[in-house]
Amino acid sequence: MSILVNENTKLIIQGITGREGTFHAEQMLQYGTKVVAGVSPGKGGQTICGIPVFDTVREAKEATDADATILFVPAKYTSDGVKEAIDAGVELIITIAEHVPVKDMMEIYHLSKRKNCKVIGPNSFGIISPGKSKAGFMAHKIFSEGSVGVMSRSATNCYETVSMMTKNNIGQSTCIGVGGDMIPGSTFVELLPLLEADPQTKAVVIIGEIGGNEEELAAEYIKNNMTKPVVALIAGKNAPKGKSMGHAGAIVSADGTGSAENKEMLLKQAGVHIAESTEHIVSILKEIM
Repeated sequence: MSILVNENTKLIIQGITGREGTFHAEQMLQYGTKVVAGVSPGKGGQTICGIPVFDTVREAKEATDADATILFVPAKYTSDGVKEAIDAGVELIITIAEHVPVKDMMEIYHLSKRKNCKVIGPNSFGIISPGKSKAGFMAHKIFSEGSVGVMSRSATNCYETVSMMTKNNIGQSTCIGVGGDMIPGSTFVELLPLLEADPQTKAVVIIGEIGGNEEELAAEYIKNNMTKPVVALIAGKNAPKGKSMGHAGAIVSADGTGSAENKEMLLKQAGVHIAESTEHIVSILKEIM
């Protein structure tokens, strides 16, 4: 089945008339995604790659009954774009931009929960259910349809892992770019129940990193609720404490909170298979599947 996106997903692209929006609209169409509308204020009535463009998300939603949207807009405009999509009743909202202000994401996180919609990102590569649909900018040729669900805070580590999985005939059910910013719209622990309930998914890979407590919370959920095998990689073991490395969320507190060691300890106690590298993830999957 896959989760979040499939062959029936009807997608809006906010910022479709921009360079990135136009390029990836074409890529998503070629993959088979049902891109039904674009949104760009003041440019309604145009078409991009045959896709009708509207001035507002509400107009696009009403005209196409779309159930998902992806934002190719700068970080400073992400909050307005997401709030517009929430107000229009879009169920799934994917945010691409990196370094969305923390205050903006705190507002978006709580608003999305109140309105019962799901926000993925920011700083996300998107979502792909191989063979069905993709909503994002990932290089879809490295993905293959199969039974492993993948969630990652890092795009690069995810791509490397998936490429090796595909070369070893281990396909994916759904791959989600949770995003590397400090406040994600959806955390690992909020997405795990979807993968646990998905009949296509037989195993789960979590690619985390230092900073925050997403992986610690996921460990508790896995221990009490997951029946499917879980493999986890925590990146950033060599980063010094108190210093941000790369992603906005990748910072370890002076007391060790958010460290790779703490995350791995709790995940291991929850029965998770701990990988030391992306290559090791594939080796473990070969053993357990």
